[in-house]
Amino acid sequence: MKNKAWGGRFKAAQTKAFLEYGASIGFDKKLAEYDIMQNVAHATALHKARILTPTELKKIVSGLKKVAAEVRAGKFKFRTEDEDIHMNIERRLTEIIGPLAGKVHTGRSRNDQVATDVRLYTRENAIAIAGFIAGLRRAFVAQAEKNVDAVMPSYTHMQQAQPIRVAHWFMAYHEMFRRDEERFHLAAHGANVMPLGSGALAGVNYPIDRRVTANLLGFGAISANSLDAVSDRDFAVEFLTAVALLFAHLSRFAEDVIIYSSSEFGCVDLPDEYCTGSSIMPQKKNPDLLELFRGKTGRVNGNLISLLTIIKGLPLAYNKDLQEDKIGLFDSCEQALAALPLATDFVKKMKFRTKLLEGRVKNGFLTAVDLADYLALRGMPFREAHHVVGAIVRECEEKGMTFADMTLKHLQAHSPLFKKDVFDYLDPTKSPDRKKTFGSTAKKEILEQIHAAKHELDK
Repeated sequence: MKNKAWGGRFKAAQTKAFLEYGASIGFDKKLAEYDIMQNVAHATALHKARILTPTELKKIVSGLKKVAAEVRAGKFKFRTEDEDIHMNIERRLTEIIGPLAGKVHTGRSRNDQVATDVRLYTRENAIAIAGFIAGLRRAFVAQAEKNVDAVMPSYTHMQQAQPIRVAHWFMAYHEMFRRDEERFHLAAHGANVMPLGSGALAGVNYPIDRRVTANLLGFGAISANSLDAVSDRDFAVEFLTAVALLFAHLSRFAEDVIIYSSSEFGCVDLPDEYCTGSSIMPQKKNPDLLELFRGKTGRVNGNLISLLTIIKGLPLAYNKDLQEDKIGLFDSCEQALAALPLATDFVKKMKFRTKLLEGRVKNGFLTAVDLADYLALRGMPFREAHHVVGAIVRECEEKGMTFADMTLKHLQAHSPLFKKDVFDYLDPTKSPDRKKTFGSTAKKEILEQIHAAKHELDK
């Protein structure tokens, strides 16, 4: 057991199967560059605390640079027998500079070391994902600008509701992803607290200035309680929550577009680049990318639930259970980074069939609310107006008519308040601009929403 960093206490060797089962290098090798970065910062802090001489620091940093170059070039040999990324880096540094490498672990535990690495990883990738979401938002805004004058049916309970501008639909998704972008910035902020210096759980016996290390690693704050710091994975839960919500929104978007592109709706053209065909049915154009967004939502939700389950019953402080925190974290991060560029290009290339939609909004009863409001504006209580218009709709359905078939005589049979100007209220293309409230589907409001979004994104 002499070859193990912790082997001095043990008489009997652990079985090979157990050591392989407990090794994390298969996945935590993704932290290699963060671990090297942390080693450099920690060595610098040890020098400032007079634990390392200037010559020792120089030799250690030079050795770590060589290790980093090997990692970047794909030449670094990760070994399962070294258990994790920390021991793999230390082993290679020892091979390069000798026993001096062992000094780097002075005043540090793998408990605060791994917590620091994972925070560095989470912070960097949260910021990267937020940047990709900004690009997706720009795609939605650009589509909204193109479709300001197009009108489409909206839906509640998957039944036609009211006429809205196509731009309003695009801006609705822009709002969803704007919130997602904010959540990833918050996730980056949550990860921006440095646990290094907490040691195993009680702090360390050396006068290390943690602010030095925090500044070198770009952390905005340092943890206030060492016992909490080494076992805190709240920041990872927050990141996974942000990913889960991001995919929930990608999935909602996917479902909308899948429905709209179906033969029954037929109002969206899907870009060929993101569809596939059938091995047996030549006519098929399958929305595979969108279906993958829906499917991967279950995957990232599982990663979130996995980590919540891992931490729910852990006693203070660090426990080996936390080794499992990284698998789902890495996977969800990679899924988000892969999905967002695809989603952005898809949004840029998808097209609504606006001519078809123009004809579709004129059928049915999309202006029923406008008709009820017409009566309410002339003094009829809205509840009564709702009942009157409901009766008109029922009559139309019984006679196979739509609002477009109604005459003034038909309408006045239900209420004498109807006058010739009522037909203006029955025109679905004019319905959106009757909306007076902030954030509505009126053209004036949409143009202001687009302007505000572009201004925010340009900042």
